[in-house]
Amino acid sequence: MDNGVSAGSTASTSTLGNIALGLTLLAFGIGHTAIVSGVSVANSVSLATYVGGLALFVLGVLEFRGGNGFNGTAFAGLGAFWFTWANGADGKVSAHAAGLFLVLFALLALTLTLSAASGLFGQGAYALLTLSLLLLAVGSFADSGGLAKVAGWVAALSGLMFWYGATAALAHWPTALGKSSSGRGAVATG
Repeated sequence: MDNGVSAGSTASTSTLGNIALGLTLLAFGIGHTAIVSGVSVANSVSLATYVGGLALFVLGVLEFRGGNGFNGTAFAGLGAFWFTWANGADGKVSAHAAGLFLVLFALLALTLTLSAASGLFGQGAYALLTLSLLLLAVGSFADSGGLAKVAGWVAALSGLMFWYGATAALAHWPTALGKSSSGRGAVATG
C-alpha cells in the first residue's frame, strides 16, 4: 500500500475487529457450554480460523498502520491466538501444553485489560476474556469438564460485551454511565 493512501478509518476497523472478536468468543463459549444440542467447541474451529484468526490479525495490522497501537496489539495478538488455537484444536498437543498455551494468552488478555483506555466497559470485556482463558487453562491442567463449561459461559459473556460494544458504536448506543457537566447522571457513549 502506498504511504499516501489511507489504510481506512480506524473507527471502522475497530468496530469490525470488536465484532469479529465478539462473534468468535460467542461461538467458542457456546461450544464449551454445550447449551445448544449438537454444537460443540469443535464447531467453532472454522470461525476461529478465519474470523477470529485471519480477519482479526489483518484488522490488527490495519489498526497499527492507522496509529492505534492498543487495537493493533489486541487484534493482531488475539488473531494469532485464535488461528493457533483453531489449528491445535484437534488434540495435536497434550492437555498440559494446551493449558500452558491458554495461560500465555491469558497474560496477553490481562495486559489488554490493564491498558484498555475505553473505560470500565472495555476493561470488563477484556477481564472476562482473561478469566475465561485462565479457567480453561486450569480446566486443561486438571482435566475438568466442569471448569471448561464455566469458562465457556464467561467467554460467551465476554463475546456479548464485545459484540454490544461494536453495535453500540455503530448505533450510537451507550456503553458507560458518566456525569454530565451539570452534575446530574448522564449516559456517555463510546
